[in-house]
Amino acid sequence: MDDCLQTLADYGLRSIGIGERLLPRTDFTFCQQVVLIGSGMIWNVYFAILALGVGFFLATAVALGKASDTWLIRKPSEWFIFVFRGSPLFIQFFFAYFFFLSLKGPYPFFDAFTSAWLGALVVLFLNTAAYSGEIFYGALRSIPKGDLEAADAYGFSGWSKFRKITWPTMLRLAWPAYTNEAIFLFHATTLVFFTGFPALQQRGDALYYANYFADRTFNPFIPYPILAVYFILFTLAIIALFGAINRRLNRHLPNEARARMRLKPNIIR
Repeated sequence: MDDCLQTLADYGLRSIGIGERLLPRTDFTFCQQVVLIGSGMIWNVYFAILALGVGFFLATAVALGKASDTWLIRKPSEWFIFVFRGSPLFIQFFFAYFFFLSLKGPYPFFDAFTSAWLGALVVLFLNTAAYSGEIFYGALRSIPKGDLEAADAYGFSGWSKFRKITWPTMLRLAWPAYTNEAIFLFHATTLVFFTGFPALQQRGDALYYANYFADRTFNPFIPYPILAVYFILFTLAIIALFGAINRRLNRHLPNEARARMRLKPNIIR
């Protein structure tokens, strides 16, 4: 027990540069694998929270743009969604890394974008904004016409109509599908390990450490199940959080009329 506590103190925050600089080389213990893979989860959570948080607002703007009657607003939104939904996420990582790398020379500002903490985050942010934008657009199209007519009858218009009627109704209708998108994005953060974005000073994500132990012990049946358990636990946390928000969004409806959370895995994306 004392050894595990010491391992936690040494490696618990190693993925963000706090603690022991050198990784264990031999005599790997189960506790070391649990702690270091858990340390790497900090980056997966970081990618997921920031990409979802910022992407949520861009997705709303893209959905409104696609629903616009103005061609100059609608077409860029449609093409943004088409490009990021139509190409694999891994390819987006690949092209983004070399794009930022090409800009790094003439424009030193883009140096930070060649690192995973920012470059990979930008890709995840744009990708989830495209998928979420399509979800929100579908919800916008599904808003009952009677709700909008009632808003007009009560004198709501413009921003007040959007803030009090359109946006809350859109969220209520889109939230179950958006929950699936949040779960998929969290799982997709493991792809950062396979991209060109480097893990500086061995400060990688959870899959980086799981792969490190699998390579050196020649036994993938310990680190990868540990990684899977971490993702399952965090997925349950996402379901609980988004479920609470869903209940909040539907609190004014009778139980039989509330949108149900139906979690479906993304087989093809």
